[in-house]
Amino acid sequence: MLRSWRVKLKLLLATVTLAILLSWLYLFVGSLEYGRFLLLPPCLGEQPSRDVEREALASRVRRVEEENQQLRLQLSQAQAEGSDGSPQWGASAEDGDPPGGERSNRTACPKQRTVHKCELLHVAIVCAGHNASRDVVTLVKSILFHRKNPLHFHFITDSVAHQILQTLFQSWMVPSVHVSFYNADDLKAGTSPRFALAQPRRAEGSSREGRPEVSWIPNKHYSGIYGLMKLTLTKALPSNLSKVIVLDTDITFATDIAELWAVFGKFSDKQVIGLVENQSDWYLGNLWKNHKPWPALGRGFNTGVILLLLDRLRRLGWEQMWRLTAERELMSMLSTSLADQDIFNAVIKQNPALVYRLPCFWNVQLSDHTRSEQCYTEVSDLKVIHWNSPKKLRVKNKHVEFFRNLYLTFLEYDGNLLRRELFGCASLPSPPSDQLQQALEELDEDDPCYDFRRQHLTQHRIHLFFLQYEFLALPNPTDVTLVAQLSMDRLQMLEAICKHWAGPISLALYMSDAEAQQFLRYAQASEVLSARRNVAYHIVYKEGQFYPINLLRNVALANTQTPYVFLTDIDFLPMYGLYDYLRNSIQQLELPQRKAALIVPAFETLHYRLTFPKSKAELLSMLDMGSLYTFRYHVWPKGHAPTDYAKWRTATVPYRVAWQPDFEPYVVVRRDCPKYDQRFVGFGWNKVSHIMELDAQEYELLVLPNAFMIHMPHAPSFDISKFRLSAGYRGCLQTLREEFHQDLSRRYGAAALKYLTAERSL
Repeated sequence: MLRSWRVKLKLLLATVTLAILLSWLYLFVGSLEYGRFLLLPPCLGEQPSRDVEREALASRVRRVEEENQQLRLQLSQAQAEGSDGSPQWGASAEDGDPPGGERSNRTACPKQRTVHKCELLHVAIVCAGHNASRDVVTLVKSILFHRKNPLHFHFITDSVAHQILQTLFQSWMVPSVHVSFYNADDLKAGTSPRFALAQPRRAEGSSREGRPEVSWIPNKHYSGIYGLMKLTLTKALPSNLSKVIVLDTDITFATDIAELWAVFGKFSDKQVIGLVENQSDWYLGNLWKNHKPWPALGRGFNTGVILLLLDRLRRLGWEQMWRLTAERELMSMLSTSLADQDIFNAVIKQNPALVYRLPCFWNVQLSDHTRSEQCYTEVSDLKVIHWNSPKKLRVKNKHVEFFRNLYLTFLEYDGNLLRRELFGCASLPSPPSDQLQQALEELDEDDPCYDFRRQHLTQHRIHLFFLQYEFLALPNPTDVTLVAQLSMDRLQMLEAICKHWAGPISLALYMSDAEAQQFLRYAQASEVLSARRNVAYHIVYKEGQFYPINLLRNVALANTQTPYVFLTDIDFLPMYGLYDYLRNSIQQLELPQRKAALIVPAFETLHYRLTFPKSKAELLSMLDMGSLYTFRYHVWPKGHAPTDYAKWRTATVPYRVAWQPDFEPYVVVRRDCPKYDQRFVGFGWNKVSHIMELDAQEYELLVLPNAFMIHMPHAPSFDISKFRLSAGYRGCLQTLREEFHQDLSRRYGAAALKYLTAERSL
């Protein structure tokens, strides 16, 4: 009996073995018949390279994983929605797929969906005004954080955003990032949209001058006329640009933008626009009684994220297509409610074959009452977050706290950390960057003053006009702007200065990204600061160990709009009415016809609370009682002694004083005065060197008899503490002074010898 079972077991094993061998032989012969191995993807089997085989296999695995993830998303959504018949938002029906989401077992080669390692990706953004310029920086940070490819940003801007973003990107110096600007204001009127920075040439005959583009379309949306600019991209962008990703400024990326770029490879031959379905009920027309939206296909599409095949759109006559559609619909609708989105949807309604439906995780729309929560089941599903509600961060959403934290991460992220090279991708030559790199390489690290020289060469990011600025310089030849600089620890002085000075102010603020956001909240919450529109705030982002005081002054000085500037410091309060007094003095002294610097005498108090004098007489009384002092008389008398305070007490007309060593008064000069010397960082000689150069250029030094300013007490700065405690610091300052004298002699010749002689006689 036992022997019989053993025979049967051996027979069974032999049968199984034979079956396996026959199956393997059948498959092997079949694979040879078709000329490829089974383990390779269908279209790569004939390639002998093992690297290609490995890459193809990895690509196939990634594709299967993506399909499985989408399938899991569909299933989870189906469970959540039940049997209400609503569409599966996570899926994107590809061209040729059977209805119902069922895919056939295809043997043909799939379309190429990978992005080459160093392929240049193009992104277009419409940006206008001060607030949108702040928003776009956060968007760009989120893109740069995740990106692995070179990027070319195409900004369609007004003049304000152009100035802000041009300066920002030039000072940011991010490798493998190219920037072009296009004039939105010209697009409105149909003239050439090109600015002067980094602009590819337009092919001949591609622009039609003088034809209004979008200014004829009434728009109720808060974005105004700039919300219609995306319709013009086939004309605005270079004619040799074939495809572009178009983004709203209120977008945050949570993944590499190359993944979105790869979706272009999934378009059919007829599809030209990639969009995510609208996640609100707006286009269903059931939000309120008599709600009549523009025509749309189903729920319609949201245009916060768009993939555009520009070459195909041009061949289809896109410009004429959307114009005719807009003209027809405006006959009954009268205006757009959602700007370009209404017109895009009306066109797609008439031509549904044009659109490729992006999975909704490419545009998770966080406005009130949307279906955005159906776009993701896990954090890893998120790709793009769209703050498309006017409420922005205050929008209602079950997971809004997570989204808000993600946004705030990039909002306060140190942009200096994004200046990283792309591994394996050669950057295009950049003369400013190359010159800076060469200068850094020439520095001697054994030089005791290496840190000072390194700080002088540091390239700081600069964000001009960080807040709304609406001051329009009147054709007044005597107008004057107060110019100063500050850091976070002097923020409390802003309100007081604004109460004392009614005229325009230009301030450079030295802050980190996080501090800049703290300042923004402070300024918006302040009744005094929020009421002013003639105060320009320019953020210079922190980098390095020294306070770049003269760089800050130059930034504030360069961005004034009045003929004259009052060069002061943030811890001084000007006398009440000084703005009007200076303008009158400029006119009476006929300053436009002469080269002069008007000196505002400086005083100080040691009391944190001060009853500010309303006149010169009150100030002299307080000076006699000992509650006020001439500025720094007990610490650094040489700095202001040449003002001749004794003469000022009784003076009734301006009087001239001579330059003396270490003289550093606060002056009113023409806006085109010499710049501050930026080698002087931290504490020491930053104003002295500037006054010396004014004297070298033969400026008259005139003391104003009825003007004054008072220094308010504060804790010592970090840099003055280093100066007092470090002999090395003081030694390096002396070295920089000697080098400044040498440079002054080269520029002004024999006239500059008196400064060197005066220095040696001290």
